[in-house]
Amino acid sequence: MIETTLNDAPRSQTSLAYQAIRNDIIAGVHLPGKKLKINDLAEELKVATGAVREALSRLVPEQWVISRDQRGFSVAPLSMEDLRDLTDLRCEIEAIALRRSVARGDVDWEVRILSAAHRLRAMPQPEPQLRDGVSIADWVARHAEFHAALVSACDSRRLLALHGQLYEQSERYRILSAFGEGKRDVADEHQKIADFALARDTDNLVATMTEHIRLTTELIIAAN
Repeated sequence: MIETTLNDAPRSQTSLAYQAIRNDIIAGVHLPGKKLKINDLAEELKVATGAVREALSRLVPEQWVISRDQRGFSVAPLSMEDLRDLTDLRCEIEAIALRRSVARGDVDWEVRILSAAHRLRAMPQPEPQLRDGVSIADWVARHAEFHAALVSACDSRRLLALHGQLYEQSERYRILSAFGEGKRDVADEHQKIADFALARDTDNLVATMTEHIRLTTELIIAAN
């Protein structure tokens, strides 16, 4: 492999490294605090070291990775204080995005919700002991599609980007807790959320979504 400098790193290699490292952090493959060695990642991903360095630099402002002078890059740590702060902000952003989507959503928005809810309902939530199974990745993807569909009519690129960032940061906590969410009927919670959205019942939709998000946080904190 021919190494390149940061400025010479092919954009496709940088994008590949960025997405792969980011996905592995969310999925818990790279655990909090883990040192991310550029040479090892470049070999694993079969890309230039410059592409990895640039990818890691892009992940720093997104709070997936931290950079310390002379000490390189490492996976951003997690804390219960951060989770509480993240949850508070996510609930506020979620409420704004949901209210705008209900007000502006059309038939296509309703179809996206129905489709995403059906796809999610068709796949049982994975058990902790199956953490490494393919079904987990599939369920996580469908879960993300459902939450994205609900706010997809908010008509704001910036709001959607912020919503997505907060959602993924929250998922990192939930996935690392090995889905230890206690006794709750998640499928029923999702169905109620979808029903309130389709009924254009904004107040109950926001209240139910807020309860859904906060319950997950409470269970994660209780398990740690």
